[in-house]
Order: sequence, then structure tokens, then C-alpha cells
Amino acid sequence: MTRAPEQPLDPLGWCVALALGFWLLVLWNLAIPSAPYFDEVHYVPAAREMLMLEQFNNREHPLFGKEMIALGIAILGDNSWGWRIFPSIAGMLALFAAMRAVWFATLSRFATITSGVLLATGFHLFVHSRIAMLDIFMIAAQATAFWQLAGAMREPETGRWRLALAGVALGLAIASKWNAVPVVMVPGLAFLALRWKAGRRRLVLSRRGMPVPGITLAEAFLWLGLVPLAIYWITFWPGYRFEVNGIENGIMAHHRLMLDLQTQVLTIHPYESTWPEWMLNLRAIWYLYEEVDQAQRGVMLVGNPLTMLIGLPAIVWCALRGIIKRQAAHGAVALLYAVSLGLWLLAEKSTQFYYHYFLPSSFLLIAIALLLDDLWKAGWRKLAIAVPVASVMLFAFYYPILAAEPLQGRDSFAVWTWLESWR
Repeated sequence: MTRAPEQPLDPLGWCVALALGFWLLVLWNLAIPSAPYFDEVHYVPAAREMLMLEQFNNREHPLFGKEMIALGIAILGDNSWGWRIFPSIAGMLALFAAMRAVWFATLSRFATITSGVLLATGFHLFVHSRIAMLDIFMIAAQATAFWQLAGAMREPETGRWRLALAGVALGLAIASKWNAVPVVMVPGLAFLALRWKAGRRRLVLSRRGMPVPGITLAEAFLWLGLVPLAIYWITFWPGYRFEVNGIENGIMAHHRLMLDLQTQVLTIHPYESTWPEWMLNLRAIWYLYEEVDQAQRGVMLVGNPLTMLIGLPAIVWCALRGIIKRQAAHGAVALLYAVSLGLWLLAEKSTQFYYHYFLPSSFLLIAIALLLDDLWKAGWRKLAIAVPVASVMLFAFYYPILAAEPLQGRDSFAVWTWLESWR
């Protein structure tokens, strides 16, 4: 009698535990510094304006992230808890959703849990979960979209509502920051390519074949094309209600203004950098380094020194596995990394910063998890475990200048600035 193959056990409990544990760590001293720092000096006033609807400033970015910061202020007050509570929740959601996306894409417990550990200790997610900036909302929405997309492919019977949720999340991603636009286009184009490759006679109306059986190309266009655009437009509703500088000449005219503001030539900034520097982790940004709240404190954004460099060969590995072995998850991660980074090769934005690498670096860390999963399955288990353990240890070492903990003195930064370009 032939035994049925064992079904992998869903690590849902691990996903919940990791996400909650990460959130609790983010919440520790979340209110410090008590004054706005780095780009909070732009987005906190913009959120206040959302509540007052008097004068519309900070018009170069979409509104959703600022609306969420404003919601936090409305609930908890105009203080550092109010500014940062929803970024912290978005960080927790981003971590949980990313792990669920990896699970549905791979059905590997090891890859799922490892991806969560690497993302939580990769520095980017932690730092941006503790500051009122827009990037964390974009990442959370993107991760949620890919969770639902991978779930729809794995469980086609849930495909319709999962694609609908994915469409909403994709809309919220571009409503947070335009950085998301190239990645948001990938799911719909991938759906079209897979159906085209299948050679269906009734391409638009056929319900057969990948990526989600039972869903026609026409319906996929609704969920992955029209719904994101509708959600994106809805988030601009407060912009029409401002007393000064409101949206008066239509959404298209407002977007021309946004584009002009995004592409204007700015003066040279001491922290600006370029994509090759991001890939090699050569340029850090000090979000904070001064005496605040009765202590010398610092917040440095840099990539985890181990995983940022291991990630580059991991991306190559995933690309090769995707092309040669037809492993969909590997190929998808490599493609999404290339698309999200490729924007910055072409973007007409005069000043670019390391935090623009947040989205590509997230795919990079997942690529490492997939590579380590392959090593785990090949019997190289000690090596596969060593990398996430080392990532946790480096995170613990850097924690004081990721979380604005009290430092010994003004020269304490030297402990963590291993490269001159990190100073």
C-alpha cells in the first residue's frame, strides 16, 4: 500500500511569533527621540496638515503614508507615539506578510522562517518601523500584495478574493511612494505572459491555466489593473479639501506638479548616493546623531554587513535557478529585485539616498533565504543555520545605533562605522 506524501506543516505560528516579537522590539522606546528627526520634519507637519486641511504642502508625494501618520496623531495625540505607531504596525505587517508570501511560494518551513529572521535583522525594516516616513507603508502594502498573490496561485479556490485584496494592496503601495510603480506592474504583466504562453484560443476569457485557474485575463485586469488605480485615486480625496493649494485643476494637473517636484534639480546633499553604492553597502545615512532626551543618541541606516553582501550572489543563484531549473519562486525574487533596482538606473531624480534601496534589499534578503533553503535540502545544514544566526548577532551588536539607545559619548559612532563612508 502506497503512503500518501507527507504534507509540509504550515509555520503560521512561527510567522505570528516572529512578527509580534519584532513589533514588541520596535515598540521599546519608540517615543525616543521625542522630537521629529530626519525626514519626520517633513512628514509629521504634512500629517498635521491632513487633520487641519488648511494648507496643502509636501505635494511631491502621494498621500496614503501621510494619512496613516495623521491617523496615529488623531488616535494617540500629536506626540512621538502618535507619529510612529502606524509605521511600527506597518513594519510588523510587512514582516508577517513577507513570510506568508514565501510560504505560499515555496511550501518550505525553513525558507519561510529564515526569510523572517533575515528581514527582521536586516536593519532596513527595523529602522523604518520606528520613524514616521513613507517607505514602510509602501513595503507593507507590497508584501501584503505578494502574500495574497502567492496564496491565490497556491489555492486557486481562494483566487478571486485574494486577487481583489492584492489589487487594493498594490494601489496602497503606489499611494505611499512612486518607487512601487515598476513592481506593481509585474503581477498583471506576469498573468498576461503566462496565459499567452499557454496558447489559449480565448486568451481574454479563458479560465484555464496558470497562474490562477478559474480567473480570466479580463478579471485579472480588473483586480490587478483597475482596482489599484481606483484605490490610488481614492487616497487623494483629502487633497481636494484643502483650503490653500488644494487639488483644483484635476488629478492629472496635480500629477504633473508632483512629477515636476520629484524631478527638480536639488543642491548636493552630503548623504546622497547611487545604486552601485547601495548594492555594495558603501554609503550609510545617519538619521540622527546628537544629544537628545538627556543622552547622546544615534540612528544609522546601513545594511546588515553580512547579508547585504551575501545577498548579491544569492540573487545570481536565484536567477540561474529560475532560468535553468524553472523554479518559479527563485526566478520571481530575482526579477523583482532587478525591477525594483532598475527604477533607479533610469529615474530622473537628481538626488538619491540609501533608503531607496529598502525595497530591492527586501527581495535580496528573501533571495538569501531561498539559497539557504537549497543548502539545507542539500545537507549543508550547519552553514544554512549559521547565516541567520550571524545576522541576529550583528543586529544585536548594531542595535544601539538602530534604536537610538543612549551612547557613551560623542565619539561612540566609531564602534559601528567600519567604513569611512559610513561616517
